[in-house]
Amino acid sequence: MRTEVFKFGGSSVGSLEKIRHVAELIKEQKNNIDNLVVVVSAMQGKTDELLDMAKFFTETPQERELDLLLSSGERISSSLLAIALDSLECRAISMTGRQIGMKTDNTHTRARIKSIRTDKIWQNLKKGNVVVVAGFQGIDEYGDVTTLGRGGSDTSAVAIAAALEADRCVIYTDVAGVYTADPRIVKNASILSEISYDEMMELASLGAKVLQIRSVEMAKRFNVDVVVKSTFEPNLPGTVVSKEGDMENKVVSGVTGDKNQARITLLGVADKPGVAASIFKKLADGKIVVDMIVQNISDKGLTDISFTVPADEIERAKQIISPLAEELNISEIKADKDVAKVSVVGVGMRNHYGVASDMFNVLAGEGINIIAITTSEIKISCLIEERYFELALRALHNKFMGEK
Repeated sequence: MRTEVFKFGGSSVGSLEKIRHVAELIKEQKNNIDNLVVVVSAMQGKTDELLDMAKFFTETPQERELDLLLSSGERISSSLLAIALDSLECRAISMTGRQIGMKTDNTHTRARIKSIRTDKIWQNLKKGNVVVVAGFQGIDEYGDVTTLGRGGSDTSAVAIAAALEADRCVIYTDVAGVYTADPRIVKNASILSEISYDEMMELASLGAKVLQIRSVEMAKRFNVDVVVKSTFEPNLPGTVVSKEGDMENKVVSGVTGDKNQARITLLGVADKPGVAASIFKKLADGKIVVDMIVQNISDKGLTDISFTVPADEIERAKQIISPLAEELNISEIKADKDVAKVSVVGVGMRNHYGVASDMFNVLAGEGINIIAITTSEIKISCLIEERYFELALRALHNKFMGEK
């Protein structure tokens, strides 16, 4: 018997008309699927609306209360979709994260999934129901509602697919698949028919918005076949996210970027063992994700350290570091939001040389200065001034993907 999990994002269920369209799509697909679970996000804009309501009272609402509030968005869309399916004579039942037994740790607003009890899902599937699950949410050991962070419905869907040992997990979104670059910026970007888990994780971590990185990590860990497809053009094949396959034949699979970057520079830092460790431990304890790190050559026992953090975390990062400034004799803390990251990604880079040289030459040819560089086996990222972001993406795409 065939079991599949579908996931529909906020843009797919952004209005009552779109929810009806999704219901019609599900009814049509259900004819070929014995057991179907559908995971939904909140309607487009609903999470931000709820967050704004909370911030009417305070800029720092309690995270436990925030989780309960924000989880209501997915409950609304899941119940509306179940109602829409019933109206089409397609039997459906909506369920919350609590009802499907999705247990998480107790880190509110960014919880991690620990386990899923699938018995209630199977009970309803065996009755012939489409089970519509409110994504993005679970419960902790105390019975409190938790949420999984932005994009958490992707993670919910893949986790459910893994727990059910589903044949595949289909992520329906407002694009037709994973592109070689952002098609809104690079007009000649094309859709990839297949991409490896590792490449997709790099693209997701570097700014591509198609899939949330934790969902791809989970898909790789449990070997879940994931397909990214368009809600509005469902007959298009989309992109298969899977093991490496023959993707090594392509040196670069995609070019991506992220403008949600900020650079912090610490001036006059003592150049001695343990100083950098104490700085980055404080940031880690504060759950600040640090990406690029550059340390200048020491001069008279002092050095400068620069690193990047998500732009929306810059103030919190500065607050965490400020108490260290006097303790470590840091002369000044500078912050710069006018930066962006551009990256090239491809598993083929493991076995090919010259990608870094080509990337640097392309940027130099456009008069773009490189502020910082990070690399892995399958990616090279450069920090640049934000004003050159779109120019850099187009130039790099034309170099590595060819003009199509």
